Amino acid sequence: MEAGGLPLELWRMILAYLHLPDLGRCSLVCRAWYELILSLDSTRWRQLCLGCTECRHPNWPNQPDVEPESWREAFKQHYLASKTWTKNALDLESSVCFSLFRRRRERRTLSVGPGHEFDSLGSALAMASLYDRIVLFPGVYEEQGEIILKVPVEIVGHGKLGEVALLASIDQHCSTTRLCNLVFMPAWFSPFMFKTTSGHVQFDNCNFENGHIQVHGPGTCQVKFCTFKNTHVFLHNVPLCVLENCEFVGSENNSVTVEGHPSADKNWAYKYLLGLIKSSPSILPTEDSDSLMSLDLESRDQAWSPRTCDIVIEGSQSPTSPSSTSPKPGSKTGSQEAEVGSDGERVAQTPDSSDGGLSPSGEEEEDQLTYRLSYQVQGPRPVLGGSFLGPPLPGASIQLPSCLVLNSLQQELQKDKEAMALASSVQGCLIRKCLFRDGKGGVFVCSYGRAKMEGNIFRNLTYAVRCIHNSKIVMLRNDIHRCRASGIFLRLEGGGLIAGNNIYHNAEAGVDIRKKSNPLILCNQIHHGLRSGIVVLGNGKGIIRNNQIFSNKEAGIYILYHGNPVVSGNHIFKGRAAGIAVNENGKGLITENVIRENQWGGVDIRRGGVPVLRSNLICFGYSDGVVVGDEGKGLIEGNTIYANKGCGVWMMSSSLPHVTSNHVSYNGLYGVAVFSQKDGSGEFPGGHGAQENFSEDGDAILWETELEKDDDPLRRPVTIALVESNSINHNGASGLYVQSSEALHVLTNVIHANGDRGITVAQSNQLTRVANNSISCNRQSGVKVEAQCKVELRGNGIYDNRGHGIITKGDSTVVIENDIIGNRGSGLQLLPRSDTKVIKNRIHSFRAYGIAVRGRAKALVQENIIFQGKTSKTIFQQISNNRECILQNNKFLVFKKKSDTWRLVNPPARPHLESSLRGPSAAHSGQKVTAMATRITARVEGGYHSNRSVFCTIL
Repeated sequence: MEAGGLPLELWRMILAYLHLPDLGRCSLVCRAWYELILSLDSTRWRQLCLGCTECRHPNWPNQPDVEPESWREAFKQHYLASKTWTKNALDLESSVCFSLFRRRRERRTLSVGPGHEFDSLGSALAMASLYDRIVLFPGVYEEQGEIILKVPVEIVGHGKLGEVALLASIDQHCSTTRLCNLVFMPAWFSPFMFKTTSGHVQFDNCNFENGHIQVHGPGTCQVKFCTFKNTHVFLHNVPLCVLENCEFVGSENNSVTVEGHPSADKNWAYKYLLGLIKSSPSILPTEDSDSLMSLDLESRDQAWSPRTCDIVIEGSQSPTSPSSTSPKPGSKTGSQEAEVGSDGERVAQTPDSSDGGLSPSGEEEEDQLTYRLSYQVQGPRPVLGGSFLGPPLPGASIQLPSCLVLNSLQQELQKDKEAMALASSVQGCLIRKCLFRDGKGGVFVCSYGRAKMEGNIFRNLTYAVRCIHNSKIVMLRNDIHRCRASGIFLRLEGGGLIAGNNIYHNAEAGVDIRKKSNPLILCNQIHHGLRSGIVVLGNGKGIIRNNQIFSNKEAGIYILYHGNPVVSGNHIFKGRAAGIAVNENGKGLITENVIRENQWGGVDIRRGGVPVLRSNLICFGYSDGVVVGDEGKGLIEGNTIYANKGCGVWMMSSSLPHVTSNHVSYNGLYGVAVFSQKDGSGEFPGGHGAQENFSEDGDAILWETELEKDDDPLRRPVTIALVESNSINHNGASGLYVQSSEALHVLTNVIHANGDRGITVAQSNQLTRVANNSISCNRQSGVKVEAQCKVELRGNGIYDNRGHGIITKGDSTVVIENDIIGNRGSGLQLLPRSDTKVIKNRIHSFRAYGIAVRGRAKALVQENIIFQGKTSKTIFQQISNNRECILQNNKFLVFKKKSDTWRLVNPPARPHLESSLRGPSAAHSGQKVTAMATRITARVEGGYHSNRSVFCTIL
């Protein structure tokens, strides 16, 4: 096109009057003309597309107000699809002889209607030849007998849709048929409006009312821009059928039933349909941002690193000590002695420091006093939540590191070749861009059936999709909402891929998996359900990965009745009950999820639930992080449990979990709490222990008849509840609180800088064994044992707590081989009526007594080493003449000269973890928490040594 020609705008106006054949000829003139024809997309191509009576708006019925990306491409796809039914015409008319001179017979057009060539469809079909076109003019055509199609024909209604109504029962016995622009109703003698058992049928822009359509393999069908009102489509053993841009309204049963494995015997249309599907625009996702959250990106490599804590207590400044900040006006200084209550508990009066240390220097102290405890925690390396090791900021928005950003569906499919193959596969029935509304059921796939659903809307149904009896479904980018039961229901070994769907506001579960069904649920948004987001029960399985599950009324994921899914990489948040509930002998491998801001427990395990909970971030919950209820079990390993308003881990009676290698920090109450109260189902609202009715059709189901043998190697038998190798720090109350009538083992934990005591044992009828733990810098005592408790403390390092090292009222307490060093109160305080054995410990108190015996306490104090603290009075105190307190072979070390040096050698500073590695824990030796007191320095002044200062070093 020459530059001196007409302006482009004028050319476009002229070309807008051309018909389709003329536009095609113009596009062949030259490249400039070709590009000019393409530029008519929003004008002439749009007119041609919408002006075709056989085609509706390309985005009908789901988004009729949204224009397609290209009107020309939409018109092209419709044109190609409308010709599919004639693809084998040449093959049928081929001749053995004269193949070079073959001529195609011209198609005839037969007119039916008042004043036209034929009065009825039956009479026209009797005279029709191969591929003739039968035009029905406006009117109502009622056929009194079954119409049998013996030759390929095209039946088209003339005028607008709705002007031609056909009341007939059509049985296709030929290879191909096309029906267009008709309103179908069933004849008086049969509910079937159309059926075929071998051929290909194509419906374009038709309405079907109150009847049935049946296609049986190897037959195929292609349905576009049709409306089905209370009409049921049966597809039996079909190798391939396509339903596109259709509307299904008011069905009394299922709108579409896909039954039977796709037939291996395929008709001629199969390859053409397959080619048409592959050439049409795909609904497979592209790179986009699906996340609903604003995320602060941070490298995964920074998620965890060994942490070194230096706790410095200092008096007046000196060149060798860090600078101290001056106290605020009106604040209490460290010179104030701690107040000791009637039970011997110490109440700290000193200001906080950021890491749980103190500044206890007094104004009367002239010489500089320095006490340093440095230890390194090399604990479990959490997969998630490394940026949450610091204190949460009040009122700050939640910022997640980059390792927690959910992948897009395309990224997940590229990583998972099996999922990509499923997403790309087409077999059985393809249902695309359809609307299912205001009826009982959407799509029912059964008896080894195969169906693929892309870009559909399911709303106001009883259920959207049911998949049973070894059937497989592929669901991509569908919208499923306001179902009166579950959105997607799988049972009896159903499976497939459910990916990229938006599932919300359903009355029951968004996805219901039961009876050995095993789907892959990937990158969906499942939210605002009136019950749970996903339910897995009755030996149901499945892989639930990379989904956003939020704002559901009950548990985000509910696992019960021996359900055993793999749940990984999901964001489960803002639920009105638990994030994940495992109940009634449910199982599951739950890994690397972000479970946050749920109203009840982040993970709730009860009534025989035995999941593996590993490497999850459970944070910012409005209740507890992990709740292990009555008879709950399972492995809770390597999780980051952070900033929940309740406890980090809450364990109830008769529960036997293995809680190991977790990072439990900054929770509002206890880090780990073990209570003996029975777990009544009425205590908690739905999703937090409430019983749900998951029986089908309201009948009770005996799931026990389908139970599988528990041969999972991840679940080791545990006969005693175990809290092992955790880092429990900076929680609002005690790090560990025990009030239980059952045995408990607390091994190799770091319990640091909690807002109350390190460990509180309030009730312990059976033995509570506390061994090889590092208990340091807690706001009150390191360990407190109440009356009538049975506790064994062995091999622990109890350092620098603001109260006493150990307080005991227990009637059977054994304190053996511990290092009780540098605590603000007494190292060990034995209260009246306690019965304690204190054997082979190393005890040092900063300014109080090493061991204080108050009242009529029964004690055996044997073979201990007790270091002198700040003054000469800080070795041993016995109030009243107590003959039941026996001291044997103890060693008291006091300062004699400035060069005296004390060392924690033979053995070195406790805890010693190597000796505790045994059984199942030995396999995770690389993840054990280690804590070592490396250096304690103190300058001591006053009392017995008032004439000099002594430098004391304990290594």
